[in-house]
Order: sequence, then structure tokens, then C-alpha cells
Amino acid sequence: MRALRVLLVIVVILGGLFVAADRIAVNFAEDKAADKIRSSQGLDRTPEVSITGFPFLTQVAGRSLDQVDAKIDGLNATAEGHTLRIQELSAQFHDVKLTSDYTSIESAASATGEARISYADLTTASGKNVKVSYGGEKNGKSQVKISPNLPNLPMLNSLEVTGSVSIVNGDTVRLRADTLPALCSQLSACRNQVRAQTDHEWKLNRLPGGLKLDKVVSTPEGISISASGKDVKLPG
Repeated sequence: MRALRVLLVIVVILGGLFVAADRIAVNFAEDKAADKIRSSQGLDRTPEVSITGFPFLTQVAGRSLDQVDAKIDGLNATAEGHTLRIQELSAQFHDVKLTSDYTSIESAASATGEARISYADLTTASGKNVKVSYGGEKNGKSQVKISPNLPNLPMLNSLEVTGSVSIVNGDTVRLRADTLPALCSQLSACRNQVRAQTDHEWKLNRLPGGLKLDKVVSTPEGISISASGKDVKLPG
């Protein structure tokens, strides 16, 4: 009985040491992956990286990780001299393969992601004194409200137009006024001034892993964007 108790104690100790070593290894790998994502994407802040699944060391031995999660803040897109800030991008990479030297991630079989853009950031990116806010829903379609600043057109000084945010080519966020007032639509000078403030496109060409934007929805809290990809690359 004494020998059995000693054996059980040894097993528990070894098990604890293995768990500790496994957690130390996964924390080190997460930090290295976060640093590589930051440098490769040119980010101002280091993202949060989490490697799921246990034990980690067994996954590494098989050069395959169940899932890698990344949360990125400070991702920007610039167009026409205006920068659109992505408030937060969270991505989940599934069935992740490691390189033959085990030092980097080679690819992921699939990935999904979500991003948020606040109306304050959308307003800032739209130019001086232009305001973008939630516009509710119409016919099942979410909308935004765009209030351009038109000092040269006093009759339209308090103009508000209904617009929409959409995805173009899987990497571009487009803001566009759906309709303009009849008077403005008939006058090219007015139409051009309004469109210059209400219609914008920002290309997000630094999405991790080459994720493609799928869908965008306007909510009272801001713009919600979903993304996905197959056989994607993730620096880390």
C-alpha cells in the first residue's frame, strides 16, 4: 500500500509539472504570435492571441493546433486623406498547421471574424463636420443617417440623408447616400458637393490571414462586420 501511495504521489507531481510546462509553453507561443502579427500588420498595439485546446505540447508535436484566437485593435484604413479606425477585430482560426521547424504558423483550414466600427470613428473618417449616426431599419435593411456640412448651400444647411454601409470586393467598406433631395439631384453642383461628403470607400488591405469581409450591419451601437476565409495564412 505504501508503494502504491508513493506511486500515486509521483504521478500527481509529474502531472502537475506537465501541466505547468504546457501552460508556460502556450503562453510563450501566444506572446511570439502576437509580436509577429503586430509587426506584419504594422499595428500600434500588440494584439491578444489565445491558443485553445489541451495539451498544447501534444498539439505542437503533431504540428496542428485546434484553434488560435486573435483580438486586434487599432487597425486602420486610409482613403482620400481620411483614416477609418476599426475599433476591434476578433478572429478565430481553426485547424491551424505549423511550419516544419515549429516556429511559425503555416496556414489555417478556415477562419471567421467580427469587427466593429463606431459612428464616432465613421464620422471622423467622413471628413470635416460630417456626422454619421444610426438610421434605423427600412424594409428589413439597416441604414445610417448622414448629415453633411454645406456652408455654400444655405438652403440645405440642415440636410440629413439616409445612407447605407456595404462591403465591396471583400476588402472595402463603402458609405453611400441612398437618395438625395429632389432639388439637389437636379443640380450637378449641389449633387457633387453632397456626394463628396456622403460617399466614401475605405480599403482594409491588412486583414490578418487574408480574411474577406462578408457582411455589414448597422446597429444602434455602431457598424458590425463579419469576415471569413478558407486556407488562410496567419503570421505568428
